[in-house]
Amino acid sequence: MKRIFLFILTNLAVLVVINISLRLLGVDRVLDQSGAINFNALLVMSAVMGFAGSLISLFMSKWSAKRMVGAQTITDPIDPTERWLVETVRRQANAAGIGMPEMAIYDAPDVNAFATGWNRNAALVAVSTGLLRNMSRDEAEAVLAHEVSHVANGDMVTLALIQGVVNTFVIFFAKLFGLLVDRVLLKNDGRHGRGIGAFVAEMVAQVVLGVLASVIVMWFSRQREFRADAGGASLAGRNKMIAALERLKINHEQATLPEKMAAFGISGGSGFSKLFMTHPPLDERIAALRAGN
Repeated sequence: MKRIFLFILTNLAVLVVINISLRLLGVDRVLDQSGAINFNALLVMSAVMGFAGSLISLFMSKWSAKRMVGAQTITDPIDPTERWLVETVRRQANAAGIGMPEMAIYDAPDVNAFATGWNRNAALVAVSTGLLRNMSRDEAEAVLAHEVSHVANGDMVTLALIQGVVNTFVIFFAKLFGLLVDRVLLKNDGRHGRGIGAFVAEMVAQVVLGVLASVIVMWFSRQREFRADAGGASLAGRNKMIAALERLKINHEQATLPEKMAAFGISGGSGFSKLFMTHPPLDERIAALRAGN
C-alpha cells in the first residue's frame, strides 16, 4: 500500500507545483489571439506536464519515501536482524537477476513493507519495525521476496507510464473546466488570457480528477500484486508466501482501522471502497497461490 500511496501523493504534489510555476511564468497559454482554445497546444501541454509529473515522481520515489516514513538505510548492519535482512535481500536479488536494493527499516507499529525506485538495479526495500516484531523469519522472508519481485517486474516504471497517461487526461479536462468557468460563469472572452477564477477552478478540478483517476492506478496495482505474490513464492517458497499472507490477515483482523482509511486496508474493503484498494483481498491472494497462479 505505501509504495502506491506515496507515489500518488508525490505525483499530485509535483503536478500542482508544475501548474503553479507555469502560471507564474506565463507559459501555459492555450488560447489563440481571438480567445479560441487551441486544442492541439492544450493536448501537447497536458502530455508534457502529465509525463513530467509522473517521471519526476518516479525519480524522487526513493528520496521521498525515505523521508515520508523516516526510513533508515542499513549501511553497516549492527545486529543479527539487520544482517539477516541484508543477506536475505541480497540472495533474493541475485536470484531475481537485479542489483542489490538499498535495505531500510522504518519505525511503525503496522506490519508493512514496500519497494520503490526508478531503476530495478538501484531500488529501495523497506520494512516496518512492526513487521519485524510480529512475523517469523520465514514469513518476513516471503514479504521481502514479494517486494524484490515488484522491483524485478519493473512495477514502478510501468506505474509511472500509466500515471503519465492518466495525468495527461486529468490536466486536459481540468484546463477545459477552468476555461468553461472563465467563459460561462465569469464572462471572460479569453482575449486577454485566462483570469484567476479559471486558474482556481482548474486547480480544484485537477485535484478532484486526480483522485478519481487514481482508480485506474489502483486497479493496476491490484493486478501486479498477484504477480508479485507468485514471484515471492518462487523466491522464498509457496508455503512461506501463503503463511505470510495468512499472518497479514490475522494482524488485520485484530487491528481496527479508522473508517476513512478502510479503503487503504491491506485486506480490502467492500462496495465503492474496492475501487480505491491498492491490494486485492488477502483471501483472493491466498486462493490464487494455493491454486498455483
